[in-house]
Amino acid sequence: MRLQLSAEDQAFREEMREFFTTQVPQDIRDAVINRGELTQDQIVRSQQALNAGGLAVPGWPVEWGGKDWTQLQRHIWHEEMQLAGVMPPLAFNASMVGPVIATFGSQELKERFLPATANLDIWWSQGFSEPDAGSDLAGLRTTAVRDGDHYVVNGQKTWTTLGQYGDWIFTLVRTDPDAPKKQMGISFLLIDMKTEGLTVRPIELIDGGHEVNEVFFDNVRVPVENLVGEENKGWTYAKFLLGNERVGIARVGDSQLHLASAKKKAKELGVFDQYASRIADIENQLTALELTALRVAAGSSGDKPHPASSVLKIKGSQLTQAVSDLLVDLEGPAAITSRDTRVFLNNRKVSIYGGSNEIQRQIIAGTILGL
Repeated sequence: MRLQLSAEDQAFREEMREFFTTQVPQDIRDAVINRGELTQDQIVRSQQALNAGGLAVPGWPVEWGGKDWTQLQRHIWHEEMQLAGVMPPLAFNASMVGPVIATFGSQELKERFLPATANLDIWWSQGFSEPDAGSDLAGLRTTAVRDGDHYVVNGQKTWTTLGQYGDWIFTLVRTDPDAPKKQMGISFLLIDMKTEGLTVRPIELIDGGHEVNEVFFDNVRVPVENLVGEENKGWTYAKFLLGNERVGIARVGDSQLHLASAKKKAKELGVFDQYASRIADIENQLTALELTALRVAAGSSGDKPHPASSVLKIKGSQLTQAVSDLLVDLEGPAAITSRDTRVFLNNRKVSIYGGSNEIQRQIIAGTILGL
C-alpha cells in the first residue's frame, strides 16, 4: 500500500530508480545489499557516480549543484537510493558542512570548497563532540586563540566518525571564553587535517570495528580565512547544520531492503513459518512509517524541519534495530561469527546519533503535544 503519487512524481520515482540501478557500480550496490562494510574507495566512487549524474547534493543551492525539488521529490530520491542498495552521499560533505559553507561562507570559501566537497575530492570529518560535551555540545572546551593571521587551536574532539579518512575537519571552537552564555563565543573553523599538531587516534567499537576516532589539537595553526561566517557566531551555524537535513531520517528504504534479505534467508533456512508473524509485524510497521514519511514530505515547505521528523527518527531507529535483531535470530548460533552480528551491535547507535530518542521525545512533547 502506498500513497498515490501524481503522474509527475511517479515519473520522477522511475527516473531515480533507473539511475540508481544502472549508473552506480554494481560492486558497491552488492556490498550495501549484503550489509558489507564499504571501503573508502567504494564510498568515494559511489558519491562521484551520483555527482556525475547531478544527484549528489540536491539540497544545495542550484548554483552549486543543487536541485529545485519539492520535499516529496527529495524523499523519493532518498528512498529509491536506499532500495537500490546505493550508499547515500557522505553526510559530512553533503548535508553538513556543504550547506553551511553555501549559506554562511565567503565567496572564496564557496569556490574553494563546494565543488570538491560535492565530488568527495575532499573528505570532511566532523569536529563537534568532546569528552565532556556530547549532548551538551555548547559546553565544548576546545579553544582557538587569535594570533595575527592565524587561530591557534588546542583541545580534543571525540566520536569523529570515519576521521581516519578525513582530509579536512569542520570544527566548533571557543573563541571567546568570557562570553556571558556558553552558546556564545563559539566559532566554526575549517581545519586541514594534515596540519602539524593535529593527531587522529582510533576508538575500537563494540563490534571490533574502527569507525570512530579521537582528534587532538596541540597548538594547531589555522589561517583566519578558514573561519566560516563571523567569529563567535558558530553556534548559529551549528544549529543550522544539525537541523538542515531531514530527508530519509526514517531509513524506510534501508530497512525494507534488509527485511527482504531476512525473508529470503528465513525461507532458505526453512524457518519462515516460525518467523512469519514477526516478519509481518515489522513489514506492517514499515508500511505505516513509509506512509507517514510521505505525508510529512508532501506537507513540508521551506527549510524548516517538520516537527513530525522526530516521530520518524524514533520509529525509524526502532525498526532499523528490529530488522537487525531478526537477522541475528535467524542465524542462530552461527551469528557469533557473522556479519549480521556486527551490524546488530553497530546499530545500537542509531537511537542515539542524529539527536537521541530521548531528546526527540522532548521535541514531540513541546512542538506537537504542546506540553
